[in-house]
Amino acid sequence: MPGKFYITTPLYYVNASPHIGHSYTTIAADTLARYMRNKAGEDNVWFLTGTDEHGQKIEKAAEAAQLTPKDFADEVVLKFIGLWKKLNISYNDFIRTTEDRHIQVVSRALEILYKKGDIYEDKYEGWYCTPCETFWIDAQVIDQACPDCKRKVERISETNYFFRLAKYQDWLRGYINSHPDFVNPESRKEEVLRFLELNKLNDLCISRPKERLKWGIPLPFAPAHVTYVWFDALLNYISAVGYFDENNKYRSKWWPAQLHLMAKDILRQHAVYWPIMLYALGIDLPEKIFAHGWWMLKEEKISKSRGNVINPLDIVNKYGLDAYRYFLLRDVPFGLDGNFSEEAVIKRYNSDLANDLGNLVYRTLTMVEKYFDGNVPHVEGEEINYDPRGEDIIKRIEGRDSIFQKEVRKGLEEYNFSYSLGEIWSLINMANKYVEETKPWNLAKENKGDELKAFIIVLVKVIRQVAGELKPFMPDTSSAIINQLGSQKIEKGAPLFPRLLPQC
Repeated sequence: MPGKFYITTPLYYVNASPHIGHSYTTIAADTLARYMRNKAGEDNVWFLTGTDEHGQKIEKAAEAAQLTPKDFADEVVLKFIGLWKKLNISYNDFIRTTEDRHIQVVSRALEILYKKGDIYEDKYEGWYCTPCETFWIDAQVIDQACPDCKRKVERISETNYFFRLAKYQDWLRGYINSHPDFVNPESRKEEVLRFLELNKLNDLCISRPKERLKWGIPLPFAPAHVTYVWFDALLNYISAVGYFDENNKYRSKWWPAQLHLMAKDILRQHAVYWPIMLYALGIDLPEKIFAHGWWMLKEEKISKSRGNVINPLDIVNKYGLDAYRYFLLRDVPFGLDGNFSEEAVIKRYNSDLANDLGNLVYRTLTMVEKYFDGNVPHVEGEEINYDPRGEDIIKRIEGRDSIFQKEVRKGLEEYNFSYSLGEIWSLINMANKYVEETKPWNLAKENKGDELKAFIIVLVKVIRQVAGELKPFMPDTSSAIINQLGSQKIEKGAPLFPRLLPQC
């Protein structure tokens, strides 16, 4: 479909409630989806998110909660859906790996690969990490600890089914080298290439015997085995938007995805397993994979396993939704790790939102009330005589493809949210400085009506531009500004971001 944009988050694992890391990826995806809808049209954008509900961790968590795995998953899924509603996430589809549409595609994919000879039965003996649901060879395990999560692994010997990853290693390395934009940012691409150059891929164990794990999709050719959770979950990106026809050809109007968005800790699954799976199935690869950084708390990754999770609802309830969205997207360049603290949120709130944006909107509308009876001034049939500072601002924002719009959109096209927001705040600060330098109260005292009118017109134009460009990032704030400005008569409300008092 020409001009379409299909964007995905990873499927979030339902062994516990959602946290800040989940919200970060999803807010970033939501921002891009909103931007692309404005650019390409509502009907040309598809935004997918969802939940990963199979595997040993879910089975154990359900057992601890004295629930069936499905009932346990249903409860946690409601928390994700509730959070996305609270965070104003505009997804088009929410897929669960327990849905029939997903199970059917997974089963067909397994059958295709098995008949092709890319899945085979073999005996596995080695180390297994239950929290990561990953097998490790002897060389990778030190002191019986998982190389990834550092928790204790167990020794396992069992018959399983394997997918021939190793067969496609050279192809994948060549593909990434010949498609430099496939893995993003550049540091992640180099990380994947180094891994492929320094390591020989092991074939991927894609099953677990039912005697050890019942909670999963049965292999169609071996019903005593269920599908490995990662092999199952990755297929959601195609199961949500298409199907296999009678000739085993995958059909979809949305595939390939333009962007898979995720945190860097699941890069290998997306940049190694997933492209090989697709290639073996004869399906086009996604255009881009982007793995962003982590949020850290006192230099330690925020995660469920470390027990230092931050509940997004706590921050939103304290500081407001758009303040939370703004902080996550502005404070750290997308792709890098960042340190989270409430002190940093408060600083951004008071400085950027209260002092800069909120102050500009409130005092501009107050001047419209005071000097023009609440009517936005305009000049008909004649050219407006702006002063030099006002002229500079107008030149920056005037026109459909103004310098301002180009710079904001450049950041969005490059997934550099902090750059785009920096450009918006540069204009806000320019306008605030314009107020201080012009001293409009003196223009009013001196009865310089035309100059005052031109001055207010500049500020109103700036605020309208800011509101428009903030829409993908802070949709509620954008709407609030537009509503207060009105079409001609303003409807000034309370300050958008009342300044926060220091906490004792």
